[in-house]
Amino acid sequence: MEKEDLKIVNRGLEDEMELSGYRLCRWKLVLVGLGGLCTGGFLFLLLYWMPEWCVKATCTRSAVRDADVALLQSTDEFKRWFRAKVRIMLAPGKDPYDNLASQTVSHRANDHAHNPSDSAPGKITRNPEDQHVPKRYFTLHSTKYFWNESIQNFEVLKGLEDLSMTCSSVHSKHSAGLNKNQQEYRRFFFGLNEIDVKVPSLFKLLIKEVLNPFYIFQLFSVILWCTDAYYYYAMAIVIMSVISIGTSLYTIKKQYVMLHDMVAAHSTVRVTVCRGENETEEALSTDLVPGDVIVIPSNGIIMPCDAVLICGTCIVNESMLTGESVPVTKTDLPNPQQDIKGEDGDAIYSTEEHKRHTLFCGTNIIQTRYYTGEMVKAVVVRTGFSTAKGQLIRSILYPKPTDFKLYRDAYLFLLCLVAVASIVFVYSLVMKIINQEPVKEIIVKSLDIITITVPPALPAAMTAGIVYAQRRLRKVGIFSISPQRINICGQLNLVCFDKTGTLTEDGLDMWGIQRVEDGRFHHSEEKADDKSLVTTKFVSCMAACHSLTKIEGQLSGDPLDLKMFEATGWILVEATEEETAHHDRIELTYVKPPNQLLPPSVTSPEQDMELSELYELSASYMIGIVRQFSFSSALQRMSVVVRQIGERRMDAYLKGAPEVVASLCKKETVPDDFAEVLEDYTKQGFRVIALAHRRLESKLTFHKVQSINRDQIEKNMDFLGLIIMQNKLKTETPGVLEDLRRANIRTVMVTGDNMLTAISVARDCGMIQPQDRVIIADALPPKDGQAAKIDWHYADQPSKQLNKPTKLEEMEIIMEDGHSVDEMRIQEQYHFAMSGKSFAVIIEHFQDLLQKLVLHGTVFARMAPDQKTQLVETLESVDYFVGMCGDGANDCGALKRAHAGISLSELEASVASPFTSTTPNITCVPNLIREGRAALITSFCVFKFMALYSIIQCLSVALLYSIGSNLGDFQFLFIDIAIILVIVFTMSLNSAWKELVAQRPPSGLVSGPLLFSVLTQIIICLGFQIMAFLLIQKLDWYSKPDFYNCFVPHHMDDFTNSTKERIKNDVNTTVFFVSSFQYLIVAIVFSKGKPFRQPSYKNWPFVLSALILIGFLFFIMFFPVAEIDDFLELVCVPLSWRVSMVLILLGNTGMSVFIEGGIDQFGTKCLTWLCCRQKKVPKARYMHLAQELSVDPDWPPKPKSTTEAKPAPHPDDYSYQIEAIS
Repeated sequence: MEKEDLKIVNRGLEDEMELSGYRLCRWKLVLVGLGGLCTGGFLFLLLYWMPEWCVKATCTRSAVRDADVALLQSTDEFKRWFRAKVRIMLAPGKDPYDNLASQTVSHRANDHAHNPSDSAPGKITRNPEDQHVPKRYFTLHSTKYFWNESIQNFEVLKGLEDLSMTCSSVHSKHSAGLNKNQQEYRRFFFGLNEIDVKVPSLFKLLIKEVLNPFYIFQLFSVILWCTDAYYYYAMAIVIMSVISIGTSLYTIKKQYVMLHDMVAAHSTVRVTVCRGENETEEALSTDLVPGDVIVIPSNGIIMPCDAVLICGTCIVNESMLTGESVPVTKTDLPNPQQDIKGEDGDAIYSTEEHKRHTLFCGTNIIQTRYYTGEMVKAVVVRTGFSTAKGQLIRSILYPKPTDFKLYRDAYLFLLCLVAVASIVFVYSLVMKIINQEPVKEIIVKSLDIITITVPPALPAAMTAGIVYAQRRLRKVGIFSISPQRINICGQLNLVCFDKTGTLTEDGLDMWGIQRVEDGRFHHSEEKADDKSLVTTKFVSCMAACHSLTKIEGQLSGDPLDLKMFEATGWILVEATEEETAHHDRIELTYVKPPNQLLPPSVTSPEQDMELSELYELSASYMIGIVRQFSFSSALQRMSVVVRQIGERRMDAYLKGAPEVVASLCKKETVPDDFAEVLEDYTKQGFRVIALAHRRLESKLTFHKVQSINRDQIEKNMDFLGLIIMQNKLKTETPGVLEDLRRANIRTVMVTGDNMLTAISVARDCGMIQPQDRVIIADALPPKDGQAAKIDWHYADQPSKQLNKPTKLEEMEIIMEDGHSVDEMRIQEQYHFAMSGKSFAVIIEHFQDLLQKLVLHGTVFARMAPDQKTQLVETLESVDYFVGMCGDGANDCGALKRAHAGISLSELEASVASPFTSTTPNITCVPNLIREGRAALITSFCVFKFMALYSIIQCLSVALLYSIGSNLGDFQFLFIDIAIILVIVFTMSLNSAWKELVAQRPPSGLVSGPLLFSVLTQIIICLGFQIMAFLLIQKLDWYSKPDFYNCFVPHHMDDFTNSTKERIKNDVNTTVFFVSSFQYLIVAIVFSKGKPFRQPSYKNWPFVLSALILIGFLFFIMFFPVAEIDDFLELVCVPLSWRVSMVLILLGNTGMSVFIEGGIDQFGTKCLTWLCCRQKKVPKARYMHLAQELSVDPDWPPKPKSTTEAKPAPHPDDYSYQIEAIS
């Protein structure tokens, strides 16, 4: 494939793909058509299943720009192929953003004669040279890719973000809206603003389902059985398939309808669109395009698009996106262009960076806040499937396949069965030819072997365990939108936890405050609602610096803000528009102390004041909130601009992470012992928030404040002091983490909180043991020509062995449950802790060191949401199976990226993660892992059982073929329906074992003990079946039909051409009984209990089914009933032989149980011993790293040492060198 013809689309994104172009070739199409006819349509099916083969078989390679067909391959680990037809549309222009500036309504407000909106509806007035420009595009996964001449590649038009516009340009160029002409022009490219989930017709779904390779194979089997007059069994399989297809169609159709209804419920609403500075019109939300300006109604709306607020404030419930039900405040986008100090900090607008100013599609606007005479306006940024909700729906409609070793091994196992079938096929072919049977009989019977070896009930059997596990999880409040991941949960060996709201209580309790005056700390004070403090800047900051709002008379907002405000005892009042106009005040919200907290001078009883006068006096302490700069995870702070009633000048209040706030304050106002006091609190596990204040210049007017950049406000502050809050551990946390530790599952804390607080909480909850050391990696970026470096120092002294040097215990590499990948248990005595800033520097400059750090990294503090995702990716890159547990608010990316993301949300199905727990604590994590392990072991049991069933039945038929006989129609039916299906669906019902154990189940079918188990059971079953087959033919009575008498009057005289007579014989009856019992023996032997599932005797449906089947078989063996024998085509054999069969079966049972028990008991140890002798290198990357580090004398880095990044010859590569500092 020529590189110049290979394009990359969606570069750097999750759905990055390689694109190559092809043109249809007529002679190839003719050849494929002929080939399809000659193969009876099989070639068409093969090309339908393989898009790459289809394109290459029917097309020739061409330049991408001239292609008729686009062939795409994903660049991820799945390497999936897609094909798309390239179409051409005649557009009235090349670029959707053409002539935006010249055609804006505001520029043509007075030019009615030439206003394009005066033209006829639907008609677009363009210059003649711009008419009918051919535009090439293709559609894939509900996304249109347009050809871009300038970059010579296909690209997705997402919306206004394509223009890389600055915040100021959003206000200057896009705030007036589009006229009708421009809107219709853009709709050519962006289409209607709708997330169109098309519900396929039942016929389409049926065709797609029936063309599945498995059902094609079943169709082949049914046709084959019908030609051999196996009508009953063929009918049974057809009925099974119809039920399976019907159930599948019902489920798929139901999911489509549910998704369609969920999207359609709020997809079309009436919105008010701005057509100029003062013109508005009503329109349907489906007509919106990027660049439109919409008015947000005061009573709220479900957002039909992604839009950026340019005027006003909104209270939004974003639970649909994040699972977090606490309403958030969205403020208008800052306009740096109107800043009094110029355009400093005019950033490029991004929905992710400016999400505090962006209203996302599907979120619920509860209330709006606006200034007198002004409307709350937002510029439409993205529409349709490009919106946040659209991308979410796309991820549900087109999910990534689940990459798990079990599923890859399942295909290998099927290929092995096909290989066995091929061998038996050749054997039966030879036997039939030797017996000189008719050609039709030879072909049909030989092909029948293949249908026996690959069992038709396998897919249904494999999913049974997952369905049962999903049902059990639902009972304990865990819901899943990705059931296939339940099996993967059984492999988790590392779980990342968010701290606040996950490990600790959601709410924070006020412990106390520590004020600063004249650059010195006061003694800590317990309460902030003291009369002596009511007029201090410290309490004013606590009362005003928040994002709280009133919804239906109740205070609502961030729990931390709520606790802090309640601690002051102040009152929050939101002025109505009428009150604002009446008092000529411009503040939307104000706070004031209650009268009982006012100083005595104000509430002096000397004057007999009326209530109104008292109100006026207390009003002098009212603080109006003029402007809010919302809390930002990246900046770790929030601020407000306020004005006290009666004063001209405004004040700015700031709160946030102590280190950040201190860095924005004047040095002389920050106490000298700030670091020591902060460290003292954080080591005790307190959550510390710092406050600061600044008196703003008198020239700052209300209107200037509305457009000022926050960087201009948040500087030269006066440090006010610290608020100390207690974040209590949830009562369940230590116990759960101890269970995980005992189960050899690593736990990691990923939090946005202070590092020392996080380390303290990690020690309190048992994540870090009391005797373990914590090494802080403090990474600094390159500065003043110096390379990037990491300073290493210990966080504190552990409680034991204070003066002893760090000593690492030797690692013990063990094999767990025959795991083909070595598992290691290491008594870790050191842990790395780092902040988000250090993590970013390490990712950029110390790539070689990153994987070594995450091997023992336990605390990651001050982590931004995208850094949490990067950490999960890094852990997965060293072959950990990673679980992530968070509250869904800041953890969406990490929850989705992890192998198993668990969101603690009250919603039954949060789209933020594959799993959602309605129980608001981490007890869901061990529950999910236990159920995952049980489901995984169930899958192994079922697969082993189905493999044995295939081999046993295959051997039975092969043995009977050798004497010209076969199993009867109803014998097949009894085995497949009464035994196999009943056993498979009941053996999957074992629930999970009550506790987590240290060993993990194997991740795939290709593992030593598992394969050894299957092979030994195959040999045992084959041995005893062949023994019975040979023994019966050596007995005296076998050749003397009249030797015995019994209920069945006619014994087989000789083989005739009658099918019934060829089936009804002693050998057939013997093979039927022995094989039927063997199915039950292997089912019981393979149905494992401890340590991952409850014992089988507790699974009463399985025990009852097995006992009934065993009882029935013994009954018809020793007490023949003529009608049953005739139905099953059995003959009566002598009592002595029936006793002999029982003895053979007892021997088979004893050996099967003994061998399987031995494998369970000693298989793991034997394989461990063999691996140790061979010095096998572990397959998992993290184990390999641990082996390397165990013999590295320089690891872990010594305290007070520094690691410097040394630039390598290639600028992107960095090596490092550890230097000791004296």
